Amino acid sequence: MSGILTGQEMTDQGNNNQNISQNPFAALFSSLADAKQFASGQKQCPVDSGESQSESDNSVSDSIDDNDDSVAEISRSFRSRQELCEQLNVNHMIQRIFLITLDNSDPSLRGSNGIPPRCVYLEEVAADLDGQDWLNMDTIEQALFSRLLLQEPGNHLIYMTSCSVVNLSADRDAGEKRAIPYLYACYCRAKEEITKVPEKLLSYAVHCKNFTVSNARTVLLTPEIYISQNVYEQLLDLLLEAVRGAQFEEVVEFLDEVIASLLADQEVRTFGEVMVPVFDIFQGRVKDLDLCQLLLYSYLEILLYFSRQKDISKVLMEHIQPKDPNSGIQYQKTLLGAILNISCLLKTPGVVENHGFFLNPSRSSPQEMKVQESNIHQFMGQFHDKLYQILKNLLQQSSETRHLLLSWLGGCLQANMGRAKIWANQMPEIFFQMFASDAFFLNLGAALLKLCQPFSRPYSPKLLTFNPTYCLLKELSEEEQRNRNVHARGLDKETCLIPVPPQQTVEFAQSYSLLTENLILTQLTLYLGFHRLHDQMVKMNQSLHRLQGTWRDTQLSGGAAAAELREQFERLMTIYLSTKAATTQLAMLQNCLNLQASCATLLVQLSLGNQGSEHIPLIFPLPALENSLLCFVPEFFAENIGDFFIFLRRFADEVLESSAESLEHVLTFITVFMGNVDRMKNPHLRAKLAEVLEAVMPHMETLSPGAVQPIMFQRQRVFSTYRHAPQLAEALITVFVDIEFTGDPHQFEQKFNYRRPMYAILKYMWGEESYRESIKRLADYASENLEAMNPPLFLRFLNLLMNDAIFLLDEAIQYLSKIKILQLERDRGEWDSLAPDARREKESSLQMFGQLGRFHNIMSNETIGTLAFLTSGKRRERNQIPLTMDQIRPNEELRQQIMKWLADHKQSNQQMGPSG
Repeated sequence: MSGILTGQEMTDQGNNNQNISQNPFAALFSSLADAKQFASGQKQCPVDSGESQSESDNSVSDSIDDNDDSVAEISRSFRSRQELCEQLNVNHMIQRIFLITLDNSDPSLRGSNGIPPRCVYLEEVAADLDGQDWLNMDTIEQALFSRLLLQEPGNHLIYMTSCSVVNLSADRDAGEKRAIPYLYACYCRAKEEITKVPEKLLSYAVHCKNFTVSNARTVLLTPEIYISQNVYEQLLDLLLEAVRGAQFEEVVEFLDEVIASLLADQEVRTFGEVMVPVFDIFQGRVKDLDLCQLLLYSYLEILLYFSRQKDISKVLMEHIQPKDPNSGIQYQKTLLGAILNISCLLKTPGVVENHGFFLNPSRSSPQEMKVQESNIHQFMGQFHDKLYQILKNLLQQSSETRHLLLSWLGGCLQANMGRAKIWANQMPEIFFQMFASDAFFLNLGAALLKLCQPFSRPYSPKLLTFNPTYCLLKELSEEEQRNRNVHARGLDKETCLIPVPPQQTVEFAQSYSLLTENLILTQLTLYLGFHRLHDQMVKMNQSLHRLQGTWRDTQLSGGAAAAELREQFERLMTIYLSTKAATTQLAMLQNCLNLQASCATLLVQLSLGNQGSEHIPLIFPLPALENSLLCFVPEFFAENIGDFFIFLRRFADEVLESSAESLEHVLTFITVFMGNVDRMKNPHLRAKLAEVLEAVMPHMETLSPGAVQPIMFQRQRVFSTYRHAPQLAEALITVFVDIEFTGDPHQFEQKFNYRRPMYAILKYMWGEESYRESIKRLADYASENLEAMNPPLFLRFLNLLMNDAIFLLDEAIQYLSKIKILQLERDRGEWDSLAPDARREKESSLQMFGQLGRFHNIMSNETIGTLAFLTSGKRRERNQIPLTMDQIRPNEELRQQIMKWLADHKQSNQQMGPSG
């Protein structure tokens, strides 16, 4: 860009006398004659060409007339010429950096080297300076300020050289009317000049760079001066263009200098007051973006920069604190909350219009839906990575930002605890006005899961640093929260795995580790978010099956009813597929699997009384509990473990098969807690572990023709080689007996649902020798202790099986009778005369009785089948239990009832028919 400006370039040799008077630099001489004399004697004048200092000095020395007689005159001539050349070079450099000029003379009179092709002519500044047509360090500040105030600088562009070729790039650069991008471009040009100019001009180039920074500070502090400009929007756009281009590091360097300048002068506006409008604009733009929009990820890069920059990150954390910290939905309305709310889930629950995913699913092939789901998962992976990096940066940036972020998370979870309440799911209108969305919690959970991965390994020594006494701390002051690293609130109200013994004292830590806080915040987030989505998917799945059946029935008659059912099915299928895509992203599931398997191991270690730094082996019988930390562990830890593995069984079965090592740790957790009331008091939670066991065990279901049988090799291997098989079988039978009396008002109805998965597990165990032998040992013990005051476990188990079989068959037959009565009324036409409401009530009753009858009939089948394979055959026959039904000692009436129901069982099944 720079070059050598010679006398021939300044004036044409043939027209020297007539043009010298028009030369703008003639004003530097005392008279026109002096100017002509200097021009005639000048051979060469150095400019900022990037040449070495010695070359520049030689060029000046060569310009001195060798025949001068006076040394003093030579010296004066040298100095005046050198100063003039320096002024010319400074003027040209300012023009190149800021693309402004005070010289509007004929371009043909100027040299082309070292001059930009286009500049903005500052007419008013030139007039204020009494016609001065060059720029220097004394005038640049006024000139730059005037340039920034021009509303249409493009209207003041002039040609700087005689070249008339159209140069759109030069016009665009010189005519840039946005203050912040213009100053950034000037900053870049100044940096380039610094690398090129000789040393004597270096200080001028540095001053020019500093001018760009100081003026950027002025623009941001006093934006009202710059009419029709939103400088905060310009700052965000500058970052956005940098992220999408290749100059992000240069922009960051510029902004770092501007930020330092802003922090040094906060009298007009604080740094926070400068950044808040930028954050507001950012949030307004991001909140309506979709998960699969590339623009979203450019904005996330900007947010990543905010989280890395120490001064911005602190202002950001202060900015996202909600207006009402007790309102759950207020956290979603913050900048971070707006980001977390982005998902493939419906933005407005129940409204599928304008939803960007899985529209008209019945018209799409399975392959098309699979491709769409894969695309969503790919974007979710990127999205969760960015969220994780943002949270990690904020946690690591400083103790202040970490405290503010953890306070935000703790307050958010406490304000949204109502999400887990039963009433919240029954009142969706109120729910969505009070609490943050499912998408918010799903994304927050995914990011926190990634933060937990460093210690999410079952035998990680870090796990043992977890201190659950954290959960019993009540409300602390902000200073105590900061000093003790306790930010989750309200956990002291949560039910723990076992009650605190009266004699046990609680020893609270002076300060808790980040691992403890991370683990608790993550598990609580999953409990409030993932748990609810899982429940929704189960209900939607059931509704889809009902709708599908009803739709097929009405298709035969056609009409408006069939079309309406089709539309309902389509809408619900869109919601279901979107929810399934959001919850089955593979990396998120793998991270959750790692964490839950590790937590299962952690709880086992706590149940063994391990408070050391090394894992200890599990040995049965278990030691007695003394000062156990289990009384400080909230039940939602175990709830989450169970809920997640049941979810995998239902919606992501392939993940279980690829996680053999994790399954072994889950089996150990179930073995220790399922049958042990001393380590898990809640009978409902222990019964749920039976459902978890059914989820992780191999299952060979009857599939429709052409369906592919899922691979079960790894699960079969883990289950068959499990070293604590005898204890697992005993734990299963123990919980089967324990749930007979749970203390719940609905315990009688509940027990059948709890026992349903146990039948399948018992059947599988009976086919595996190690489990079968352990069950036979229990039966042997029962047969040897029939007269004991406390009936043996297995004897009580068989008695309960018989009682259940009798009750279930009796109920099934009663429902069958009710179904027959309603069917006869319908077939005789008695329903035709009924009012529409009464007819619908009859139809609903028939459907309900059919479902209840089917349930009781299936459960009676399972119960009697289990009773049959456990007690049939000759006594002491190989592979059979050495305890027959005669030894169970039911009274004679009970024995006769059982025989009668067994005889009627087949007939009952046949009579149930399709209605059952």
